[in-house]
Amino acid sequence: MPPISQLKGRPLGRILIKMGKVTRAQVSEALELQKKKRGPLGQLMIEMGLVDEAVVNRALAAQVGMDSITIADIDIDKTVIDLIPAQMAQAYRIIPTAYDRDSNTLEVALATPDNFQATDDLKTLMGYNVIARITTPEDMADALNRYYPEEAAESISDIIGELGDDEEVTRLQGRGESIDLDELRAAAESSPVKKLVNLVLLQAIRDKASDIHFEPFEDEFKMRYRIDGVLFEMVPPPKYVAMAISSRIKVMANLDIAERRLPQDGRIELLVEGRPVDLRVSVLPTMYGESVVLRVLDRAQVNLDLEMLGLREDDLNTMRQLIAKPHGIIVVTGPTGSGKTTTLYSALRELNSPEVKILTTEDPVEYDIDGLVQCQIRQEIGLTFARCLRSFLRQDPDIILVGEVRDLETAQIAVQASLTGHLVFTTLHTNDAPSSIARLLDLGMEPFLLTATLEAIVAQRLVRKICENCKEEFHPTEQQLLSLSLTPEHIADRPLYYGRGCDYCNNTGYRGRVGLFEIMLMFEEIKELIMRNASTAVLRQEARKRGMRTLRESGLLTMYDGIT
Repeated sequence: MPPISQLKGRPLGRILIKMGKVTRAQVSEALELQKKKRGPLGQLMIEMGLVDEAVVNRALAAQVGMDSITIADIDIDKTVIDLIPAQMAQAYRIIPTAYDRDSNTLEVALATPDNFQATDDLKTLMGYNVIARITTPEDMADALNRYYPEEAAESISDIIGELGDDEEVTRLQGRGESIDLDELRAAAESSPVKKLVNLVLLQAIRDKASDIHFEPFEDEFKMRYRIDGVLFEMVPPPKYVAMAISSRIKVMANLDIAERRLPQDGRIELLVEGRPVDLRVSVLPTMYGESVVLRVLDRAQVNLDLEMLGLREDDLNTMRQLIAKPHGIIVVTGPTGSGKTTTLYSALRELNSPEVKILTTEDPVEYDIDGLVQCQIRQEIGLTFARCLRSFLRQDPDIILVGEVRDLETAQIAVQASLTGHLVFTTLHTNDAPSSIARLLDLGMEPFLLTATLEAIVAQRLVRKICENCKEEFHPTEQQLLSLSLTPEHIADRPLYYGRGCDYCNNTGYRGRVGLFEIMLMFEEIKELIMRNASTAVLRQEARKRGMRTLRESGLLTMYDGIT
């Protein structure tokens, strides 16, 4: 094979000719076929039987200046293998082959030359300078079985055990606030700390966790995942590694590791198993150290489809009628983590088309959607919801999403946008739909403007779904019914279900979540009550009379359906 320098940047066909794998006539034949079938030239040549996948991969690697390597011909030191956790090596199909401590350069072998997420994540997660080489899929499979056998994959417990052997970490023990910056940076960059943080993140993403918590207490340090709305505790590391772990996360999020007195917010962007994942980082100083919470935004796990949210058929039809309106305000309300953003984006996805201009202002922007013009709030420079919204009106929008109505100014501009022919979506934090009226009036909105622009309020919650893999029928006792304020007459002969617990749901009996919805439409009778400053209870009573299904009623129907 010619030197890589002679092949880099050349067309694939010419590289294969230089390698002596095909003739010019065969390349011409493949190029003619490509005009008819489309698709990558290398794949077409494999289908034609001219070359195999390993040859194409070596040629593609040469095209980008990547050398080849045969892992079977070398002995890799265990200290090098230990630099990458087994789960990461298996997930990315990657093998570390050499490490130079002076330049912090890690040499790795890949089975495919376009496995950029592996090298990018090694740089982001581990902080290495990476040199990649290509090997064959067979050589990679053999190496993974040899160096990272599935059954011997390191667990979080294994890595925690390694922490006690790491000098950079153990010297933090009992030091409290007397640790200097260089010691803290060295501990954050130590191999066991990197491996522990990486494995915790990888496991959380695989388990579909929505949040990861690192919490210091007086005598212990806790790590917890929130899965389907419930917190689960992991094996805790020693208390003395708390500062090293928080510093490692701050390094990954480009935060100031020297600042331990003020809250900090940041972001980590990863590619995990081929899909983009955003981690929103919040660091909060507490009595016993820094509490770190990471919000996991895994776009691959979110289905932005109105039909998949849990809306019943009549509510789904109502929602579609609402979002088809040419102007007005639609409010989605509920506590943090109740799925408001997913509902709004599902609506915007349904409306998104080349004929419509959609602008969003959010804090933070959670989902990057093609076709939407999205603006990130930055309070520190004065870029607020109100300021963004005021500028939006000069951008010729059709539809506007305001992440949250936090103050009167934002509410007033949203009303102005609605009155000038725009459809506005926004959110509030209230317990149910009727109480949102009181919240908006408390902000200082005039009742006549509210009734002129508000089209509907949608309250929602998320409940856990029973695992379909271990779902079983059961008959509740009177005590169980009483805890739900139900009687046997409410149940009648309906079967109820529960999850027995299995490996698929981690023995919780639940897998995934579904939404419960309460949609309050602005009928004339409700508008009149708002103008008369009626109480929330009176508004709720009138809304139910007009057909509103409450959150509780929605929950009971979901239970009767055997979903929760």
